[in-house]
Amino acid sequence: MKEKRTENLMQSLSKTNDIQSYVKENKEAFINITVAEALNKYAKEKGLSKPNIIRRSEINDIYGYQIFAGTRNPSRDILLCLCFGLTLSVDETQSLLKASGLAPLYPKIKRDSIILYGLHNSNSICEINEQLYNHEEPTL
Repeated sequence: MKEKRTENLMQSLSKTNDIQSYVKENKEAFINITVAEALNKYAKEKGLSKPNIIRRSEINDIYGYQIFAGTRNPSRDILLCLCFGLTLSVDETQSLLKASGLAPLYPKIKRDSIILYGLHNSNSICEINEQLYNHEEPTL
């Protein structure tokens, strides 16, 4: 089945008089993946091991494994750390944030712009935290 564009879903949603019909007609278009499933999928695609991702993300080992196992849900900042650990692109990071129900990075917010810059330039967590600190923004 062809993936429906967000704009098309918004148009359909704004025109519908029956949410049940809308949900039934569009059930294949809804995101149906957990954070853990998405992280594991990216890890496999990129050929990275969980210990390596967790180390590069600079998060607690136990917490990292719990996130990958699906027993803990990460905050936005921890998920961003994992995105850096996975070396995700800006688009992959934005998709993962949205699929997780978290706000995507927004370039009109200074902190988000610095993080976007770091993603775009394949910076490490240490490098991005240094940039955030230098610009008086909370680190990841």
